[in-house]
Amino acid sequence: MRLFLSSYRFGTDPGRLLRLVGTPGRVAVIANAADAWGSARDSAVVSDLVPLRRLGFSPEELDLREYVGDPGSLRERLAGFPMVWVRGGNTFVLRAQFARSGADTVLTELLRADALVYAGYSAGACVMSPSLRGLETLDDPTEVEPTCGVPVRWDGLGLIDHAIVPHFRSPGYGDDESAMIEAVAERYRREGTTYKTLTDDEVIVIGEG
Repeated sequence: MRLFLSSYRFGTDPGRLLRLVGTPGRVAVIANAADAWGSARDSAVVSDLVPLRRLGFSPEELDLREYVGDPGSLRERLAGFPMVWVRGGNTFVLRAQFARSGADTVLTELLRADALVYAGYSAGACVMSPSLRGLETLDDPTEVEPTCGVPVRWDGLGLIDHAIVPHFRSPGYGDDESAMIEAVAERYRREGTTYKTLTDDEVIVIGEG
């Protein structure tokens, strides 16, 4: 299983992603964490396509909303990609769209078969944890029902054994947001939850040769 999990895009060393993937090729960009953003969603997608192209990838958006209730078609589509790139946004919305499309099951099976690389940042990294409890301090769970039409899910995919606290003590965030990030880490520490903090420079890589 090959995972590249970051707080913000490539961290400081894009070479680690390139070494994990090998030769850059097609990449499926999953931007469903931004589904509650309205008209801002389109620009969010473009903002990820550009840096991927600069690294030599050929990115294509894969919108999970087109595969609701059809995991078989999703599996067929993903079979043509050596990597998926899952951008940040609302972790709870992303988790709901994973469940509605069957991406949670399909991606888990493909990753365990080492059929592709999963690269995700912020929400795209956090969703791989066993549980999403605690992240409601940072992301709004009430966006799920109006955006996805389903109840909130609190379970992650469980492909890593710890929670992730993204954007930890990183520049560019206001005092209130930084305080909320600190509060999540403090909650995990207090409750005995296994977790890792990530600054926007740091990444977690699983499956490096």
